[in-house]
Amino acid sequence: QVQLVESGGGLVQAGDSLRLSCAASGLAFSSVSMAWFRQAPGKEREFVAAIRASGATTSSADSVKGRFTISRVNAKNTVYLQMNSLKPEDTATYYCAANRNPYSTITNPTYYDYWGQGTQVTVSS
Repeated sequence: QVQLVESGGGLVQAGDSLRLSCAASGLAFSSVSMAWFRQAPGKEREFVAAIRASGATTSSADSVKGRFTISRVNAKNTVYLQMNSLKPEDTATYYCAANRNPYSTITNPTYYDYWGQGTQVTVSS
């Protein structure tokens, strides 16, 4: 079955960097688009960034533009989220998700077919 496993979360200070990884198995990774979402306690799940299957096109939320970068290595079945200049408001559980449409960078979480279990990112001030 399809598995998405996130890693790389942790507790950091404001201004620090983290790199999240999401390892996929059980699907044709190079044929699916991928995304990162996040959810803070009491808030709705929020789009962070997405990348098409080829890796040629990405999109990101305004709140993280210039600070976060999504990338993928199809040969490793892995998608990454490089997070720089972290802020306390970035504190959330971060989830990776897969969309069987290889051309999608859609921000609506209901369009994603598979989800990981999440990794916690906590940014202290």
